[in-house]
Amino acid sequence: MKKLFLFIFVFCVNFCVFSQQDTKISTIDFVKILNNNKKEIVYYYENNWEVLRKMAIKKNYIVSYQFLETKPTKESPFSFMLITTYKNKAQFNEREKHFDELIKAKGKLQLLNNKKPGEFRKTLFRKEINHRE
Repeated sequence: MKKLFLFIFVFCVNFCVFSQQDTKISTIDFVKILNNNKKEIVYYYENNWEVLRKMAIKKNYIVSYQFLETKPTKESPFSFMLITTYKNKAQFNEREKHFDELIKAKGKLQLLNNKKPGEFRKTLFRKEINHRE
């Protein structure tokens, strides 16, 4: 009986640990437009952030991404939500290394005009989300 209990316990612990490692993880950045620079921010994300995500999908570094727009409110003063989804914990843990590689391969930062990113956008906060399977 003790052996059966021990077997079931070990199986359950291993199942929980490995199932968590296979769970998708998303990061969500909540971004505010600064100084009414919507054209600059959209151009920036479409020509840099989105390009890198497309490259990451081709290399199997991420599962998906979304660039969502919303109307800011007093309680939620952000205009954009940038979502990147990773297939599991291992892929998530390699994200910085992978995006460093992609940034080098992509080359120069694309900007609409002479304004730097800090002049037209601010990331208010980031959330990491574990998907429920």
